Amino acid sequence: MKIWVTRHGQTDLNAQKLMQGRSDVPLNETGRAQAKAARELIGDVKFDAVYASPLDRAIETASIIGGVDRSKIIIDERIIETDFGKYEQKPYATMGLPMNLYWMLPEVFPAPPTVETTDQMIERVRSFFTELEAQDHENVLVACHGGIIRVIRGYLEDVRRGYVWRPRPKNCEIRVYESVNGKHTFLDQKVI
Repeated sequence: MKIWVTRHGQTDLNAQKLMQGRSDVPLNETGRAQAKAARELIGDVKFDAVYASPLDRAIETASIIGGVDRSKIIIDERIIETDFGKYEQKPYATMGLPMNLYWMLPEVFPAPPTVETTDQMIERVRSFFTELEAQDHENVLVACHGGIIRVIRGYLEDVRRGYVWRPRPKNCEIRVYESVNGKHTFLDQKVI
């Protein structure tokens, strides 16, 4: 199975450099253009299944890149963005030291109160992929978010600590992995 993982296109909150988290905001025109460019970049790939977080920006991105109607997208809560708690919609520059340190170096600094931990993200990502990899698909698209992609990369790149935090995923960047009998191989990265 090939697993294509993408971050949603740009939203107004992204453009304003605000912590977006679970705020359900749509793609802006730039985000829609990014998703269309990503679809063009991958050509005529046909996906057997298209998964998305329940947030609209991921669903619309999945529909455009996946080439499917929104009604065909499989919505899964386990790939929703990180819960940023009280830091939701705060400017990156004014979050304060505990959140800035955690978001820069989660391997060193703990999540501040109200913020989802890396262990919680790892648990839901493992649950999602355990079910996904039991399916008989050739190509699967997973459209989600920058925070949770760091943990998805950790899972698909078989990283011991469970995440790959840097570099930060770009909007509509696509990473392609192969999963065979529980073993994962990175195949390609496509950046618009």
